[in-house]
Amino acid sequence: MNNTEAKHSLHLYLNDDENELLENKFRLSKAKSKSQFVRDLIVDGYIFDVDFSELTRYNFLLSKISTNINQIAHRANETQSIYQADINSLREEMNKLWQLQRSMLSNLPWAKQ
Repeated sequence: MNNTEAKHSLHLYLNDDENELLENKFRLSKAKSKSQFVRDLIVDGYIFDVDFSELTRYNFLLSKISTNINQIAHRANETQSIYQADINSLREEMNKLWQLQRSMLSNLPWAKQ
């Protein structure tokens, strides 16, 4: 859209955090002005409505697994009936799961700023 076609104005109040975010995103954009930047967001921007229920359940299960592993490790250390290598292996696998989750979250488009 050409600026000469624009005939409606928009007045907007932002708090300090929102303003800083706008400034940072505007600087990273290729827009020639903030007005153009906001118009581009209106025309080409996306709105995400994300259902976190599955992720919440995933977090809950990971937490339970982690607690169980720690309990097993504690008992094994008391009775000496499990090898330290087994405990280390369990911890490594748990760490891989947590890293996978962090990776999934960081790759979501709405999570990037």
